Amino acid sequence: MTQTARVTVNAAADLGPLDRIWASLGYDEINWTYTPQGSRTLRTIGAFAETPYHVRPHNIFTSGTGLGLPHWGSGNVYHEDADGTPYYDFTIADLTYDAIVNAGHHPLVELGFTPLALVPEYAKTDFAYEGSPSLYSEYEAGWWSYPPKDFGKFAGLVAALVEHVLDRYGSDEVEHWLWELWNEPDITYWRGTPEQYHDLYEQTAKAIRAVYPAAKVGGPAVTGGGDAFLRDFLQACADRDLPVDFVSFHTKGAHFTPWRTYGPIGSPAPVQQSPLTAKMLREIHTALTVIDEFPQYAGKPVIVDECDASVPAHWGIYDNANFAYRNTEYYPVFQAQLMKQILELNERHTAKVREATTWSFSMEGERYFEGTRSFVTASGIEKPLMNAYRAFARLGDRRLSAVGIDLPDEIDAIASREGSSISVLVWRHSDDQYAADGATIPVDLELEGLEPGRWTVEHFRIDRDHSNSHTIWQALGSPQDPTPEQLAAITARQGLERLCDDTPIDVDPGYLLTLELPLPSLSLVVLTKLG
Repeated sequence: MTQTARVTVNAAADLGPLDRIWASLGYDEINWTYTPQGSRTLRTIGAFAETPYHVRPHNIFTSGTGLGLPHWGSGNVYHEDADGTPYYDFTIADLTYDAIVNAGHHPLVELGFTPLALVPEYAKTDFAYEGSPSLYSEYEAGWWSYPPKDFGKFAGLVAALVEHVLDRYGSDEVEHWLWELWNEPDITYWRGTPEQYHDLYEQTAKAIRAVYPAAKVGGPAVTGGGDAFLRDFLQACADRDLPVDFVSFHTKGAHFTPWRTYGPIGSPAPVQQSPLTAKMLREIHTALTVIDEFPQYAGKPVIVDECDASVPAHWGIYDNANFAYRNTEYYPVFQAQLMKQILELNERHTAKVREATTWSFSMEGERYFEGTRSFVTASGIEKPLMNAYRAFARLGDRRLSAVGIDLPDEIDAIASREGSSISVLVWRHSDDQYAADGATIPVDLELEGLEPGRWTVEHFRIDRDHSNSHTIWQALGSPQDPTPEQLAAITARQGLERLCDDTPIDVDPGYLLTLELPLPSLSLVVLTKLG
């Protein structure tokens, strides 16, 4: 006989503000920001988001035609005339930031990478490259990752962008923007030295502040293994008295081995693997420990602006079948338990994560449920992942005590309050996407400290049978050219769905609801006082 677990929420035990650490997203392909599907995706999130998201695309300074490709893009801002005098083209920048701002979000401007005109001459002999019809040129293959040959011109480019967006959007909007130099300079995104990065950061920060003194600048956006680079960066900023308004780094939950496979379509994974929460938390803990060493920066916001279950974003189930979790109910539940554990990790450090960015957006030209790390699939169909963020949006602004009794390790919860509403997320998760089975575990959700009177209970669910466009698509035969009727059937089930009808209850003074949780699953229970 299965023993019933219990989660007790005390509506009178206020634990303080509930930080909206999930409210940010990012992606490589800047030119897909303003496609019809990209713009709709941003607007969809903006419509349910309880707070504006920060949106962080790569490649604003990369040269190119603006053609969107997987893991590539180009803002194409910087150019020089025949005499070497810089001039700027903000066409793509305007399309990008218009789409973000008009959807109700704020850009995190990642200032990278090196424009073609600023590629140093030594890069052209240093970088080994052999031309191929499937590649563009040496520039796309790697020249963009070298330090610009003229830091002054790069600083001028930065200043010109800041001046342009202030003129276009106004300071009331731009005061919410974040300015970050480069991406992952501890690996091959930066083919220079740490000292060169420090020098470029100094010039960049000064250029930004000269135009807009209130701007928030930061970095260094290192990988999960970049702790030495992070420490050296913070020490250099302390030694030079440079502004650091936020500190950023990344973490990834899995690098599947082999990373990519070549075989018949539909081949199973050679080794079953899953994202690991423990790896991500270990990397976050280590980076927060480094930041804690610097009291002048430990109180600044920490942004994990790539906080991802696995890499890379643009590969899917046809590359490695382990990426299947990105299509399923597993991923939204993974995100819920990850956010809870990051909030708990914050309690152990002076430095605290304020944003944990999902590197997920929208991919153009893919098959239905390709398995890329994205909120939507072909035809803009929303994947189950979107519903995790809908559920997060229903959480209140104050965190409440939620205590588990006889809870298995795979069950956890987070509770909140806002005004006359109590919202509780309860989930069942295992760091094994292949562990799903048909069995359920009963969990008694007990709420104490409620004001006596009439309340309404809403119960939403994410699992295999609810809030899950993927299983509907599968039930229809997994069509790769769905009919209008099939598309309508899929989209009708893509949102956050109720497990049951709303229920009016009389509270005096508590309430008990038993949840039956399959693996994986997530329940959102919202109680609202009437009258």
